[in-house]
Amino acid sequence: MAHVVGTSARRKEGPEKLSGHARYVDDYRIPGCLHGVTVRAPIARGRILGIARDPAFDWDGVVIATAEDIPGPNVVTLIEPDQPLLAAGEVRHAQEPVALVAHADRSRAYQAAAHLKVEYESLQPVIDPAQSEQVFKSFLIERGDVVAGLAAGDLVVEGTYTVPHQEHAYIENNAAAAWFEADGTLVVLASMQCPYYVHKALKPLFDLPAHKVRIVQAVTGGGFGGKEEYPNMIAGHAALLAKKAGRPVKIVYDRHEDMLATTKRHPARIRHRTAVKRDGTLVAQDVDVLMDGGAYLTLSPVVLSRGTLHATGPYDCPNVRIRSRVVATHTPPNGAFRGFGAPQTLFAAELHMERIAEAIGADPVALRRKNLVREGSTLAVGQVLRESVGALQALDECAKRSGFRDKRREYARWNWRKDQPTWKGIGLAVVHHGSGFTGSGETHLASRAAVALTREGAIVVLAASTEFGQGTNTMFSQVTADTLGLPYDWITVETPDTSKVPDSGPTVASRTCMVVGRLVRQAALDLKAALVAEHGRVPHTRAHLREAALTLCGDAAERRFEREYEKPSGMAWDDATYRGDAYEAYSYAAVAVDLEIDKATWEVTVHRVTSVQDIGTTVNPLLAEGQVIGGTAQALGYALLESPVYKDGVMLNAQLTNYVIPTSLDTPEMDVAFVPAPYSNGPFGAKGVGELPMDGPPPAVAAAVHDATGLWITDLPILPERLARAERERKAPRNRK
Repeated sequence: MAHVVGTSARRKEGPEKLSGHARYVDDYRIPGCLHGVTVRAPIARGRILGIARDPAFDWDGVVIATAEDIPGPNVVTLIEPDQPLLAAGEVRHAQEPVALVAHADRSRAYQAAAHLKVEYESLQPVIDPAQSEQVFKSFLIERGDVVAGLAAGDLVVEGTYTVPHQEHAYIENNAAAAWFEADGTLVVLASMQCPYYVHKALKPLFDLPAHKVRIVQAVTGGGFGGKEEYPNMIAGHAALLAKKAGRPVKIVYDRHEDMLATTKRHPARIRHRTAVKRDGTLVAQDVDVLMDGGAYLTLSPVVLSRGTLHATGPYDCPNVRIRSRVVATHTPPNGAFRGFGAPQTLFAAELHMERIAEAIGADPVALRRKNLVREGSTLAVGQVLRESVGALQALDECAKRSGFRDKRREYARWNWRKDQPTWKGIGLAVVHHGSGFTGSGETHLASRAAVALTREGAIVVLAASTEFGQGTNTMFSQVTADTLGLPYDWITVETPDTSKVPDSGPTVASRTCMVVGRLVRQAALDLKAALVAEHGRVPHTRAHLREAALTLCGDAAERRFEREYEKPSGMAWDDATYRGDAYEAYSYAAVAVDLEIDKATWEVTVHRVTSVQDIGTTVNPLLAEGQVIGGTAQALGYALLESPVYKDGVMLNAQLTNYVIPTSLDTPEMDVAFVPAPYSNGPFGAKGVGELPMDGPPPAVAAAVHDATGLWITDLPILPERLARAERERKAPRNRK
């Protein structure tokens, strides 16, 4: 049997989506369903004085729900119990949900929401995170003596970097439908990444035991982290209306509401002080990170954690201090977004390396080669990298494929000529990304996954890991097929449904392939062993497999083989001191960005991106390449286009007409390559890929802009007006003379 791991097997869900048969939440026609609408606060901070119905409006057929209707505690369970399902008495951010209405006619529901009058007393909000006195979470990581290290360097380079909010802009907006079965079971069908998060949140809200809450993932049109925890909220709203109405309720946001009200990437300010020897050796790194969490905690601690752990970049330095904190403001809560914390701090770390290279007159590739981690390197948390460290290979391959050094010389000659209409530049970045949850996170999750053999001879993967475009179902099928030595088409993957699949943890953190994929492989090995023990081999015909299934299943409908996460031997982590093995393994990438800047308009055009990734074994090359291309395009938007505008805590450009994201016309040529450094505990050697492509392009863009213009733009996005302003400021002293 030919191996399918390492080949570009056809996507499992591809035909359904291409043919239009895939059903998203809004495609379901649920008998008797009402349409729900959310009433949101227009102010950033205040007190709710009262809620009243407009007597001039016809309220016939309208269902209204407020915090008083919630059966259990008014808290959306996540990390900390601080966010209400509906505001009660106090409003902490603009667009906070205050009440819900539903009607059989969607337009009538919107009209009713507009006629539900809420009286507020406005209070002074805190919008600037630097002015916040409420710290959600803080970390301190130290290695060596950073004070002595700063004094020992030949040069200390300082820099401050800022990054903004970023909108997820998934193709399908947030949506959920809910109803109660005759036996009292609450059923939710939703666009989501983490069914068991929703399950955990709804149990206490509705005072229901676990077996009376069933969460089913509908086909999901993109997530990027934006559908990690927010579905807890919209699902809770739909369920509350359904309980009040005694009928099914569906809530589907339009784009404007989705952008106004849901989570974004955390804005951040990162400060660096780095001591370096004249030969390029890093001596000390002192990093300070401030993130804006918004009004409620949501996932801010894990976002800050990852940002903190990646804040130095993938470099070995003997003296490190990283101080970080995420604070509360009266703005909509921020949450997970592809990379969750690492893109923010890696932008600062990698652009700072460019500034160090210029300060000491070093070649940026050589500076990175000198300091990059390799096997045997020790990180700031004390973790020794024992295997699967492909950073150097990725850098060397990227520099070669992009022609980095030759283009730097070529573009310098081009830019020296004053008659040219443009400037040209090329920039580079090297990044890392930990696969899986941090430290003891995977142990606490205790994720489970299974492979089942049914009496009919079907082989089914059972996991709560969701497919939302990244290829989860395809990867699980490839791993299972190769483990059993059976055809890929024989494998199916069960829809994530909490009544059918075990809790394999959230579909986040680049953990699905490495962590859950390993559990799937282990479960498949157990099935294989059972077949071999019973029949001497794994049957290779459908008929023989059905015969074997009857024996193994006995009277049951299926024989399930389930595995639970076990920490790899040798790993140790201390949550109290935040030291030890932060991640099982890291993926690495080197990215080069080749661009041109119009001298008249300051418009930046990216011509080519070269991206070389170490993700261990590439299970499906085409899907992995798609992840890199998609993540790179998203990162280019973060770097150059996406400029969220806020006033008094409200997003002013909450529509895709003036919040600009990359289109196909903005997407440059991309050269994607992989340098395999297999990880022994990954399924067939695989590590994570999903988030890594988000980390490298922004600093590479900023480095290329500097190469082209000589300007250091340390604040994202790098808009034409920001470039023009920087040029005016550079010329200002000369003009004053």
